[in-house]
Amino acid sequence: MSDATSALAIALFSEILTADQLVRNRLSKVMPKGMEISHFSVLNHLAHVGQERTPAQLAQTFHVTRGAMTNTLSRLEWSGYVHIRPDWEDARRKLVVISPAGRLARDATLQAVSPMVEEVIGDMGADRIRAVLPILRELRGKLE
Repeated sequence: MSDATSALAIALFSEILTADQLVRNRLSKVMPKGMEISHFSVLNHLAHVGQERTPAQLAQTFHVTRGAMTNTLSRLEWSGYVHIRPDWEDARRKLVVISPAGRLARDATLQAVSPMVEEVIGDMGADRIRAVLPILRELRGKLE
């Protein structure tokens, strides 16, 4: 890798990692008490797909280990935000679905973070955000 390419890569990943940390910090400050970003992410995904998912499918979706997903799901189940049941066709598997309380928690979190998100989009401009999304999606695809 040339020095110029190396410097470009370092600058790119430095900006992405710093932005990630700043977003996480700002989200954590406005999220409802007890809600973590990982919890919200899973609830939001389950609300969008509208179907049961296995813990393995969720781990793959979020690029985490099955153990990490099991931990997140255990906390969500303890909070009453998801229902986990055995798969009646394959007793080795479990199926996860968002509960009504989970939908309420997800909606409350969306409402809590919306002002911060709207501020950032307002400051940067929706058109600029739309323009950068395809690049970020392509980068994510290359990294997967």
